Amino acid sequence: MKKTALVLALLMMFSIPNIMGQGKLEKAEKSISKKERRESRGSRSQSTTADYDDYQNGFIEETFAALFVDVVLFGSYYAMIETPIEREYSASMASITKYPYLDGNKGNYAYQQGDDTQGFRTTLSSRFVAENSKLYGNHLNLNMRFLQRVGVEIDYLQLWEENTNFGSNSLALYTALAKYHRVRTQRFDAWWGLGATYVDGAINEWGFTYGIGIEWFFAKPFSLESNFNQTFINDETVNKFNGLVNYHMGRYKLSGGMEHLKIGNTDFTMFSAGLGIAF
Repeated sequence: MKKTALVLALLMMFSIPNIMGQGKLEKAEKSISKKERRESRGSRSQSTTADYDDYQNGFIEETFAALFVDVVLFGSYYAMIETPIEREYSASMASITKYPYLDGNKGNYAYQQGDDTQGFRTTLSSRFVAENSKLYGNHLNLNMRFLQRVGVEIDYLQLWEENTNFGSNSLALYTALAKYHRVRTQRFDAWWGLGATYVDGAINEWGFTYGIGIEWFFAKPFSLESNFNQTFINDETVNKFNGLVNYHMGRYKLSGGMEHLKIGNTDFTMFSAGLGIAF
């Protein structure tokens, strides 16, 4: 009886590493890899083709659809770019500040051009991120603003995971966005953007990305910043959300908060802290 119990205990000891031998990064890669999603993507493609063929039937349906698209696009322009009423306000021609809180309580934009504004501004930031002592990484971001309301963002998120059972693993996300700063007031601004994300490792795929973000300069020298990106890869999504509190010190800022990342069906909730500089 004792020998049987000993054998069972040894089997459990050796089986536990195999059961737990898959890390979160590996799980995330498998949930979104092309090989895993190929069958599902093929069935969805056939369904989409069939729906499209049905949609083409009938002159009335085509005419109505074209009219509907025109109305939506017309409304979307004002919603995403600017309404005629907004052009009458100072925010329509707001200029980019050299850095937040240079002059009073102004954040990223000033209604009047002056010594505190410039035509082009770059902000470079680096943040350490960690979910626990075994899963951590670095988040680099290059954010450029120009022509008052246009911007380009280059983002690099690198994660590492260590475990005694399965060794180490790494995963990186590279994102490029063309941004339009839709709201440009002296205390609050908001943007949307379109671009692409490359996920390396076992995924090794590009995907279409859209993003939205806001920053509220509620009390000098602080601001609240929030950003969300979603990428579509192999019929799955990669979601990134940042919620940060910024402490501005001239051209520099200290940032702290949380970052939530979801790759396929795997979630990562990480602490984030770092430093940024505007020039």
